[in-house]
Amino acid sequence: MPPHAKIESITISREPLANFNDFQIKASTTDGDCSAFVLPDIATCPACIDDIFDPESRYYHYPFTSCCHCGPRYSIMTRQPYDRSQTSMVAFSACSDCGQDYQAIDNRRYHAQTIACPECGPSLHLFDDSANLLAEKHDALIAATQQLRAGKIIAIKGIGGYQLLVDATNLYAVERLRQRKRRPQKPFALMVADLAAAQQLCIINTLEQQALTSAAAPIVLLKAKSPGATCGGDFSRLWATEVAPTSAVAPGSNLLGIMLAYSPLHHLLLNKDSGLPLLVATSGNRQNEPICINEDQALTRLAGIADYFLSHNRPILRPLDDSVVRLINGKITVLRRARGYTPLPVTLKTALPDTLAVGGQLKNTIAISRGKHIILSQHLGDLDVEATRQQFQSTLTDLQEFYQIAPSRIMRDLHDGYAGSLLAANLGQKTHPVQHHYAHALSCMAEHNLEAPALGICWDGSGLGTDNTLWGGEFLLINSQGFERHAHLAPFSLPGAHKAMQEPRRAALGLLYEAFGSCVFEREDLPFSAQELKLLRPALSRQLNCPRTSSVGRLFDAVASLLELCHINHYEGQAAMTLEMSAASSTSDQYYDFHIRHTAPIIIDWKITLEQLLKDIPRYPVELIAAKFHNTLADIILAIAKAAGQKTVLLSGGCFQNACLTTKAVYRLKSGGFAVYCHENIPPNDGGLALGQLLAAKYIG
Repeated sequence: MPPHAKIESITISREPLANFNDFQIKASTTDGDCSAFVLPDIATCPACIDDIFDPESRYYHYPFTSCCHCGPRYSIMTRQPYDRSQTSMVAFSACSDCGQDYQAIDNRRYHAQTIACPECGPSLHLFDDSANLLAEKHDALIAATQQLRAGKIIAIKGIGGYQLLVDATNLYAVERLRQRKRRPQKPFALMVADLAAAQQLCIINTLEQQALTSAAAPIVLLKAKSPGATCGGDFSRLWATEVAPTSAVAPGSNLLGIMLAYSPLHHLLLNKDSGLPLLVATSGNRQNEPICINEDQALTRLAGIADYFLSHNRPILRPLDDSVVRLINGKITVLRRARGYTPLPVTLKTALPDTLAVGGQLKNTIAISRGKHIILSQHLGDLDVEATRQQFQSTLTDLQEFYQIAPSRIMRDLHDGYAGSLLAANLGQKTHPVQHHYAHALSCMAEHNLEAPALGICWDGSGLGTDNTLWGGEFLLINSQGFERHAHLAPFSLPGAHKAMQEPRRAALGLLYEAFGSCVFEREDLPFSAQELKLLRPALSRQLNCPRTSSVGRLFDAVASLLELCHINHYEGQAAMTLEMSAASSTSDQYYDFHIRHTAPIIIDWKITLEQLLKDIPRYPVELIAAKFHNTLADIILAIAKAAGQKTVLLSGGCFQNACLTTKAVYRLKSGGFAVYCHENIPPNDGGLALGQLLAAKYIG
């Protein structure tokens, strides 16, 4: 069986004996339903890597080398089945040598739909930022390598779209990329040639190694070996160079996003002879936009960012960003699901009518159901941005045509103002709203093929609740008819509404005001100017633009600000990530007290927690306080789970991207006799909402 094949079912049928004179592989037919199983794009296999570095091979230094075991799939398919005539390779007619390999049954390129060589296949082109053609084919690769060594920013057309690359050993180049992409603090990913290079940079266990070297080839978040640098001395000696410090590549983080070269072009750029030991590799887009997939998009959207454009003439049909995974509680967990994972389906126990789900506002994905299978789209991005909304509509059409479905109903978020909800309303069919956190819980149930009842613990930044307030610290009892809000965090105000999501100091002020009232403004340590406080005081007292929330995500923000770790988020989740890193550096099992109000629903009162935490601030290290806070949250989870009396527990929502919190919570729950389910192949964040929305269709009749 081919290395990436999977037997889903076997059907045996009897046919009358026929006498054939030869063996033939006939052209594919399309008289049946489209398959729900389509291979994602596959990283270059070891045999093809050997070919591109073998001077005797006709694939020597050819950046589009592939075989039946590797290469692009979903990114180049126009329709099913997977034949060359139905891919963007149709424009390239195989030469006689490739034709022989294609027909040779003992060759690994036997019926490889992407087979091509320098004589007949796609080729490289290098442009400057004015779209002037500078070089072609191998000369383009050599010139691009020279420009990378010179500190230039190169936009390269990869498998699923453009990436922006710079030499990671060049501090000046990394800083230029930060400035041009307007990304002052968010960590960049690093690309290295092989596992040995990655091991010089990071501590890698067996599961992380398997993820790194898998056919999906995602970005893996790994612990850096040296706290003050992206690598240790061994790596510097290996490459005889210095590497930009963590403050440039991953400021304020002890994690590095590492991916291995996954295409022949990447391997050629990172070849030791190129003089490039490792590269910063980030998405070829502007903030929150989809990645560019063609030259026109790249030259327009990346103008002012890239100095040069290394492109090629094989069309990319759909944008597929690099996937991101992390080890959480001993399991590799997908945080961004795209290239390498999409469009592998989720299989349910029972079939659903053809249904479409449009997901949420942030980290948007959409999904369709086809019988027992759900196909979740690739990560699209935030629908606040017009370019992403356009890609949303394109992907919506693409999925329906590719899988040949006509959805009979449309599922969306409860929030009428989300772009997905508004776009769904224009499709001419009735839409069915699904509460945000209910969808989170159902996405975890769908991933693990679970049936109700269950307790869904859904913690995130925010989602509209059924009472028209912002939820985010929810314990939902899931039943066969829907859900019951069993418990939640005591709400507090967010001064400035959306601004409070960008500024943890505002969440901290709202938390303090909830606990202590207007006397909080007498504190001298508030991180606001006098003018800001003059506006915020009446806003809170009159509850003007101060929505109420039960969000654990905002609670994380508030505590990070109180501990002086982060007052302003320069990227989503920065404060919570900083708080997690502080907690992870302590082994303390101490915790704070909390109160449970046995109302209906139960309310978790955090005021005594806050009081004790504030008393600790002048007395103890931040790391200890952060650990005690995480321990307290895990204790809250166990206490409410015991009160709910439901042994099946689901952990979902963006807060469970926090490995420290998730590990502590799972340990306590399992020790208490609960069966605990966390996300693995589907993101716990809003990237999994569409999957949960589709499962909700099962309960609407």
